[in-house]
Amino acid sequence: MRVVVNLLGGEDIYSLSLVLVVLSLIIIALNVARADAESKVHIVYLGEKQHDDPEFVTKSHHQMLSSLLGSKEEAHNSLVHSYRHGFSGFAAKLTESQAKKLADSPQVVHVLPDSFYELATTRTWDYLGLSVANPKNLLNDTNMGDHVIIGFIDSGVWPESESFNDNGIGPIPSHWKGGCESGENFTSTNCNNKLIGAKYFINGFLSENKDYNTTQSRDYISPRDFIGHGTHVASIAGGSFVPNVSYKGLAGGNLRGGAPRARIAIYKACWYVDRLGGVTCSSSDILKAMDEAMHDGVDVLSLSLGAQVPLFPETDRIATGTFHAVAKGIVVVFAGGNSGPAAHTVTNTAPWVITVAATTLDRSFATPITLGNKNVILGQALYTGPELGFTSLVYPENPGNSSETFSGVCERLNLNANRTMTGKVVLCFTSETLYSAVARAASYVKAAGGLGLIIARNPGYNLTPCTDDFPCVAVDYELGTDILLYIRSTRSPVLKIQPSRTLVGQPVGTKVATFSSRGPNSIAPAILKPDIGAPGVTWRTDPFGEQIFAEGSSRKVADPFDYGGGLVNPEKAADPGLIYDMGTEDYVLYLCSAGYNDTSISQLVGKVTVCSNPKPSVFDVNLPSITIPNLKDEVTLTRTVTNVGPVDSVYKVVVEPPLGIRVAVTPETLVFNSKNKSVSFTVRVSTTHKINTGFYFGSLIWRDPAHNVTIPVSVRTQILQNYYDEN
Repeated sequence: MRVVVNLLGGEDIYSLSLVLVVLSLIIIALNVARADAESKVHIVYLGEKQHDDPEFVTKSHHQMLSSLLGSKEEAHNSLVHSYRHGFSGFAAKLTESQAKKLADSPQVVHVLPDSFYELATTRTWDYLGLSVANPKNLLNDTNMGDHVIIGFIDSGVWPESESFNDNGIGPIPSHWKGGCESGENFTSTNCNNKLIGAKYFINGFLSENKDYNTTQSRDYISPRDFIGHGTHVASIAGGSFVPNVSYKGLAGGNLRGGAPRARIAIYKACWYVDRLGGVTCSSSDILKAMDEAMHDGVDVLSLSLGAQVPLFPETDRIATGTFHAVAKGIVVVFAGGNSGPAAHTVTNTAPWVITVAATTLDRSFATPITLGNKNVILGQALYTGPELGFTSLVYPENPGNSSETFSGVCERLNLNANRTMTGKVVLCFTSETLYSAVARAASYVKAAGGLGLIIARNPGYNLTPCTDDFPCVAVDYELGTDILLYIRSTRSPVLKIQPSRTLVGQPVGTKVATFSSRGPNSIAPAILKPDIGAPGVTWRTDPFGEQIFAEGSSRKVADPFDYGGGLVNPEKAADPGLIYDMGTEDYVLYLCSAGYNDTSISQLVGKVTVCSNPKPSVFDVNLPSITIPNLKDEVTLTRTVTNVGPVDSVYKVVVEPPLGIRVAVTPETLVFNSKNKSVSFTVRVSTTHKINTGFYFGSLIWRDPAHNVTIPVSVRTQILQNYYDEN
């Protein structure tokens, strides 16, 4: 009782409270100390390398770590990667306090914790007008990409794929300095004159995933691809010619990459993790892969991966690596991401990289469904099994003994009694965007003895076959409703399902895929991202002249935030007439406009750089687009075009202004000659809107008799925001 009385007494309550506070502080201090003592991988970026000898650069990294950690042995144990070819920096296991000490050093641009990226992901080249059968097209003019080396930072490669055969391909280009690393189920003999390089990078990943068992992992600790993503993207871009390819009887034709004589170099930095059921890529490993690729001599770097929003600043993590690659003349191409169709989801937004949206081809897999009333509905499927003759059709409206009514929701089909679906084709509806909804529904129907599945869903979602030639056919909600009305109109509804057929060309149109991430750019709204759409620069219609639509919850006409400047048009891109050229000066202008300080920019570019005062306008970055996200008063911006067509060319401007927006261009005529190869012009943009608006879209076009050089214009009026800024 005394304890109870004392605890309830005023002074004793105060004493107890004080004790609890002290204990809490001790616990917090212990947690902080424990967190501080825990080493995590940090990327220490030092900017442009100051020495051409890679060994000297790495030695300087060891010396910096030795000074920090107190011994060469500790430095060796801490170092994860040394970046020494394309730029200077290293990844090391550091505590928070150690990372802070390094960040305060004048030699260091920044120190950032490691982060992780996700992967993003026939007839493509014929669709783009690059048919091998046509001897006069761009593909043949460039000898099918011979001597070009494409580097892929991804999940590895399956070298036995016929896409990497080197039949008829000459010797390895003389500027190649790379090689092939041996590892689990992969040796240097897996490489050839086509697949000329293969390396893997796992140290950063292992440092952050200490429980990862390399001996029990399903992935290969080598350049070999476990999930197939890296093999897939490499085959698309630079795969060799493979004749007579099809998918289980569906017409496919000849298969090849866009540049079938190009050489392929694989840099595996993405690893399958069993507990995640997916792949993850450490930014420190990605940076090391970039560093090696710059040393090895790649001409193009392809990365189908990205982070999630919120995005990192452009001088963080892998964007710094891409800056150095572009500065050295390497074209860097990124996927825009797989988080569409929501706005502000596009990733990889640095202005020096090319960010690509995903579009569909003029191909579909029509699957005829014949109802008992003789109406024929065309669904979409990859069904190659036998025709399913007239069979009972059911829409399960009252699942089992449940008091709830799920009305044929695909994800709840397991709640139906087996007898509801046995021996029948089942119709269900889903709002799910992932293929897993289809897979689950099909498994429920098959387990119940059902014979097929019709899934009504939003149009444009990924089409994936069901296993074992089980017919599962996708239709949109409108067609699904038509089928449902037929079921409700008769006592014995039946249907017939025929095998899928491949349709190519008209009347199938091009669309921006539902999953393709969309703009505006969430970190720099005045920089249009994505840059272009592919597979497919100035196409704003499909090859048949039809408008491009964007898939999503409601299909709409696509705009620059869906496909950037337009759909890839290789033949016209080879003869553009005028180009909006960008180089290091433009990227520095951008960084200055974004508020980066002189010191960090100087270290990035490798020379003393001083931003102008007042700082430059982001609208003057020489992009082949104009994006104004916050227009209130008039904005004047400058662009410069360079003539790459006939020497004595004359272009006149044509403006298609966004709705309610005034656009004036000066001068209205551009005259080029042997001395005057580049010309600047100004664009004055103002609004007639009196309220805040969404984005409206238009175009600015320079025309001569042979060219229409078009860039998108995207403008949003933001009066209220400016009002608060000013008051």
